[in-house]
Amino acid sequence: MGDAALLERMRAHVGSRGKGQPARDPVNQAMIRHWCDAMHDANPNYTLPDVADKSVHGEVVAPPAMLNAWTMIGLVDRAAYSDDSGPMSTVLRELDAAGYTSVVATNSEHEYERYLKLGDHISGTTEMIEVSEEKQTALGIGHFVTTRTEYHDQSGDLVGSMLFRILKFRPGTGRFPVSEEGGDPAPPMRRPRPGISQDTQFFWDGLREGELRIQQCTECEALHHPPMVRCAKCGSYDLGHRVASGHGELYSHVEVHYPQIPMFDYPLTVGVVELEEGTRLISNVVDIDSDHIEVGMPLEVAFLEDGDLTIPVFRPARPPRRETTLRFDEVEVGMELGPCPIPITPTLIVSTALASRDYQDVHHDRDLAKKRGSPDIFMNILTSGGLCARYVTDWAGSNALMRNIKIRLGAPNYPGDCMTMYGSVKSAEVRDGAGIVVVEVRGTNRLGDHAVGTIELELPTGSGA
Repeated sequence: MGDAALLERMRAHVGSRGKGQPARDPVNQAMIRHWCDAMHDANPNYTLPDVADKSVHGEVVAPPAMLNAWTMIGLVDRAAYSDDSGPMSTVLRELDAAGYTSVVATNSEHEYERYLKLGDHISGTTEMIEVSEEKQTALGIGHFVTTRTEYHDQSGDLVGSMLFRILKFRPGTGRFPVSEEGGDPAPPMRRPRPGISQDTQFFWDGLREGELRIQQCTECEALHHPPMVRCAKCGSYDLGHRVASGHGELYSHVEVHYPQIPMFDYPLTVGVVELEEGTRLISNVVDIDSDHIEVGMPLEVAFLEDGDLTIPVFRPARPPRRETTLRFDEVEVGMELGPCPIPITPTLIVSTALASRDYQDVHHDRDLAKKRGSPDIFMNILTSGGLCARYVTDWAGSNALMRNIKIRLGAPNYPGDCMTMYGSVKSAEVRDGAGIVVVEVRGTNRLGDHAVGTIELELPTGSGA
């Protein structure tokens, strides 16, 4: 049972609004570039004036998913830049004092009135919407706190709004025990080790160096895999190797069901991959739902570390960014976006947190993250929203206008995992003369769905679009 008096004190602030929270800096190119670099977002309307000047915007604009990043305080004393007497600050202090000291964002819904431009100076005014009763979650026992923030520009015009929900919870009360020593769980079982000979040593050495090496005859340049002691084409014993691009397509595949062996992850897909160079090899196809695997789909190599062994596996290749913009009449309900893998590295988690000005220690300090009840650092919700937005705008084209984005977080994105994005067109309609398309998105990792939600786009109509 939760503290009824605490809940009553917190709910007394529901409906209250804080003072305006001005951004410390106007919208600027440097911060946009940091965001795009960290998110790997190559939309030219964000960073290339020569292209942006000819776009639907007529100038450089900020990625819309950055909306709340502009008013993030950063590392300075919050009291100097924020409304310390506002309802949000007051409720958070109450929760901290009651032992709910850990925090994670769970929901974010953006509505965009217009894209922000260089020089815009925005401020955000936050209203307390709801404080939940005490809940038991996988992360711990805590309260969900929901706010709505409206963002206005220097002229007082509304540019966007955000519904935001966080969980404030007690560390050590969830699925993962708190580790004061920062110890790691027992390592997983290793895969069976291959037989390595002097004829195949070059292949395994290359994998440790991040290279996919294919044996090549130095006389006739024929490629062989698996490696041979003698060229099957010309008979030469003079054999070297060639570093493959790592790109190819799925030639054939099968899913292994039985027997299941502890050191493998299931579902387990074994595929014949035809590399760009023409050579075929057998490997696992990973980081994709079984029902999305198709013969001919583009793949790219990934290197799986298994103790002292590096193993080549293949995941879907990231879809290329569309150079033109989809027209509304080219879209149909049910149209699917290609799967897009996003490797979750410590660099991605830390760099995107800093680019979004989120300095919560759980996003960059592993030891402190573990003391707060997490097994490792994890991705912040601004990054999740930014990656979902990148995925959809890469599919739709740079001149597609994002009207809103609504996502809900589930399984955390931890380092060493891979989040694969999926999407499909949920609806398409002409509204007030504009072609409006709603895309359902889902980002999933080995633990389950990390982010699910929708993104609403406005696409150009007519043949001259």
